[in-house]
Amino acid sequence: MSLLLSPFKVGPFTLANRVVMAPLTRGRAGTNRLANEYMREYYELRASAGLIITEGVAISPQGYGWYATPGLYNAEQRDSWKPVTEAVHKRGGKIFLQLWHMGRQSHSSFHNGNAIVAPSAIKVPGDGTVRDAEQNAVPYETPRALETEEIPGVVQDYANCAALAKEAGFDGVEIHGANGYLIDEFLQSATNQRTDRYGGPKENRFNFLKEIVEEVGKVFPYDQIGVRVSPNGVFGGMGSADNFESFTYYAEQLNKYGLAYLHLMDSTGFGFHNLDKQVTVFDVKKRFDGPVISNIGHTKDSAEGVIRSGAADLVAFGRLYLSNPDLVERFQNNWPVAEGAPYPDWYGRTPDAKDSLDGYLTHRPYVPPAESK
Repeated sequence: MSLLLSPFKVGPFTLANRVVMAPLTRGRAGTNRLANEYMREYYELRASAGLIITEGVAISPQGYGWYATPGLYNAEQRDSWKPVTEAVHKRGGKIFLQLWHMGRQSHSSFHNGNAIVAPSAIKVPGDGTVRDAEQNAVPYETPRALETEEIPGVVQDYANCAALAKEAGFDGVEIHGANGYLIDEFLQSATNQRTDRYGGPKENRFNFLKEIVEEVGKVFPYDQIGVRVSPNGVFGGMGSADNFESFTYYAEQLNKYGLAYLHLMDSTGFGFHNLDKQVTVFDVKKRFDGPVISNIGHTKDSAEGVIRSGAADLVAFGRLYLSNPDLVERFQNNWPVAEGAPYPDWYGRTPDAKDSLDGYLTHRPYVPPAESK
């Protein structure tokens, strides 16, 4: 019997299987930052996943920074998400909302010219570009370091977003601590040169995430809160020479809360910084007693293998879900798995989502050929 396709308990929920739909930025919310009917259909089509984790959702205007992505910091946005959660639940699925602050990967054009923020005034290295509010490719900006007295307000933004998510009907939330966004910038020594209680040794660098977990824990029980980290990746110019020591410590600290899961981007599909040894699910599982999600580059067979090894309990699939909304059914029935969607399909680039449906709703469930008579 397939362990990947077997039920698994996460917090108070018994998931139908151990397949997780990874958070995928799609940019189909339009410029009003609201969930819409197209997003409802998109998530409903994928509701057979044991757990859906939504695309990153901006926790505040300050946390925003990707064209046509959704937010959740006011009542209108909350209400726009209700049809999404209702549709997923009607099909028997479970769905967590991912809490997202872009930190130094945002751009001032999204903030009326005000500086973007980060733990320290260190811009993304290299000559790469980011897209501004007009979708122009522009150089990364040097962020403004958050003042110590500002940080509790940002922490509260995470909790406020979680409260709105609860009102919108989400089953839980995932705190996005990966991929070079704000929390990851606090966690890593290369991007955090603060001298207050949020910087310096790993114990201090953990404080920002610790406070977020504890504030969000006043909204949802801890076993309905997940955390995502990416100690190996280079996305957003990340990578630190002490990541192995730091992230294994963070896993030990997060273990104290009884979280829903720890979501580890453990492969090197987003690149590997080569500054320290790789942190694997085996390393995390030694230190974190709760469910562990393995993510990046899995196939059905590799997912089955990592679960059988005991190193992970669930496996997240990202790009396969772009072109296979019925991925679980394809696995269950040994139906063909469609090739990954081409890059132009990944992100919406239009002010109105209805003009960006190609590559979004055009990937449909598999229809098996009629049985021969």
